[in-house]
Amino acid sequence: MRIELATEPGDPARPNEDYASVALPASGQGGSLVLLDGVTPPEGPVGCLHSVPWFTARLGGALGELSVSRRDLTLPDVLAGAITRTADAHGSICDLSHPRTPQATVVLVRWDAERVEHLVLSDSALLLAGADGAVTAVLDRRLAELPPAVRALRDEVRALPRGSAEREAAGRAYGTAVEALRNADGGFHTAAADPSAALRAVTGEAPRAEVTAVAALTDGASRWVETFREGGWADCLALVRNEGPQRLVDRVRELELADPDGLAFPRGKRHDDAAVVYAEF
Repeated sequence: MRIELATEPGDPARPNEDYASVALPASGQGGSLVLLDGVTPPEGPVGCLHSVPWFTARLGGALGELSVSRRDLTLPDVLAGAITRTADAHGSICDLSHPRTPQATVVLVRWDAERVEHLVLSDSALLLAGADGAVTAVLDRRLAELPPAVRALRDEVRALPRGSAEREAAGRAYGTAVEALRNADGGFHTAAADPSAALRAVTGEAPRAEVTAVAALTDGASRWVETFREGGWADCLALVRNEGPQRLVDRVRELELADPDGLAFPRGKRHDDAAVVYAEF
């Protein structure tokens, strides 16, 4: 197999909240890929003493171990078990019912000689390359497809001058509206402390012979497609395959620097943590 990973913080002064790993058991019975994008909390209390990198390291480690050691479990069961294990690691000092307790998006892929299984929760992306050359993007669109009233608040923020008091006030209103939809019915879901979130994930599987490669991207890397519109998902996978994951991250950084204030390409952050994992079977 060919396996390549790249990750880079959005701000060198802050810890990278993304997590990426690949497990290839010594048994030779396939492997698994894990990609997490930790959710940066807002200013203020979050009910937990632990950092987002603490959370993603433990959730990611549990996902890697359970996905290869418990092949009797479905991927939603693996995610539920990993969430429970990580919640237990918090101990009694944390309020895990707080809506901003540490959490993350999830991409989980597992393969063996017969099949390739996948799971996507929230706005990281998974690309599947087929034996026929087609590329399928597996996406959880619930965060992107917010209710019209919330999208209108977002558009209002983007229309106001950067640095203005009006934009700051509109931004707070938009943030509050989005937070009300987090891990709520009719909203979007992330992996936090409730294992039932695993049941909300987008899942599927394909025969191993029909999948030649997979690429997982956090939204800091998928900006190449979704924000900067440099190409489609097939073009993105071709870039990763031909030039490597680091080139995709580098190109995103170049595009961000060319539009530092987000005037041509509106986005929540000038730079974001970015991670890419590529596995070719």
